[in-house]
Amino acid sequence: MELLTFVTAGSVDDGKSTLIGRLLHDTGSIPDDQIEAVARSSARMGFDETNLALLTDGLRAEREQGITIDVAHRYFSTPRRSFIIADAPGHEQYTRNMVCGASVSDLGLLLVDARTGLTEQTRRHAFLLSLLGVPHLLVAVNKMDLVGHSRETFEEVAAEVSEFMTRMRVPDLTFIPISALNGDNVVSPSERMDWYGGGTVLHHLETVHIRSDRNLVDARFPVQYVLRPRSDEHHDYRAYAGQVAGGVFRPGDEVMVLPSGMTSAVASVDGPDGPLEQAFAPMSVALRLTDDLDVSRGDLICRPGNRPEPLQDIDAMICWMDGSRVAPRAKLRLKHTGRDVRAQLSEIVYRVDVNTLHRAEAGSLGANDIARVRLRTAQPIMCDDYARNRTTGSFILIDPDTKRTVAGGMVNPSRR
Repeated sequence: MELLTFVTAGSVDDGKSTLIGRLLHDTGSIPDDQIEAVARSSARMGFDETNLALLTDGLRAEREQGITIDVAHRYFSTPRRSFIIADAPGHEQYTRNMVCGASVSDLGLLLVDARTGLTEQTRRHAFLLSLLGVPHLLVAVNKMDLVGHSRETFEEVAAEVSEFMTRMRVPDLTFIPISALNGDNVVSPSERMDWYGGGTVLHHLETVHIRSDRNLVDARFPVQYVLRPRSDEHHDYRAYAGQVAGGVFRPGDEVMVLPSGMTSAVASVDGPDGPLEQAFAPMSVALRLTDDLDVSRGDLICRPGNRPEPLQDIDAMICWMDGSRVAPRAKLRLKHTGRDVRAQLSEIVYRVDVNTLHRAEAGSLGANDIARVRLRTAQPIMCDDYARNRTTGSFILIDPDTKRTVAGGMVNPSRR
């Protein structure tokens, strides 16, 4: 069954957690005992009805404050698809949490309050979704019950958001008027908004086309592990395990191993249940080659005529996640696919004000800052532009002393 991963975003109190709770509740994805527990919590907190937002606000601090702090992941499925939901926080101080949730999402579900329209937080979230290359954006205009289910209000909000999004890079933009509290147009069509002729939120999630989002042109296979069973049954078996990051691999394909530049051909593509005719992203497989080459973790298998250029000077956008500040000349470790190399922050080109989208000079970066930087690595890495491949175009930065992940990064197209 096809899997869709989506992240929810929007201003505080726009109803993100309520919408997710409604989706889970109306699709029958919540066990009875959990609904009863949430009903008891709702009664203790003084709600007249069961507060479905409590289904996703898992932390005690979240329930006490009525906000989302951490990225809460939820899972559910319908006969058409399986879903992973990343319920991301709306506050600016939790930008890093939203970046983590959006970086692996196929779709962004952006909530906008019908009464307030586009707010500063909405602009920030839309920018982050665009920056992280989320290909599909569903704008749910929520709380339509508080504006009399007005068609004019919905169209005004949609026009305002559309005008703002023309400055972003979002290939697919859809609007749906909803009331998460009452369930209008969430799972079932609303009888109170008969002027709306489109599908529900669930229908869109089930039918949005994501297969063409995969890069099937640039064959990329980062090696995660070398398989050598050394058993009597598989005495001579040697394969390279990993997840296909792009393109298609078939037996007989001529391939090149980077950074060594040695060439060979694919002898077989092995899956969990045996040999496969082909493998494509994001399948996890093992490749056997016709030649016995020196291949190790961190190497990249690609096509000789279509290979990324090994780079040591990298131009990238990063989100600084750590509480400590960082300045040029800082020593870091850069982890890209399976390769881990020493790196230095060469330059902070500019910092982005995620609320106004203005660029400003910065001598250092702090927690939740988004910035364009230049990095110098001790050894080459084989990366693509992030816009072309979200796996081989992304990396994380690690503090070599504390071993903590301090930043996530995306390689810019103009890095050369």
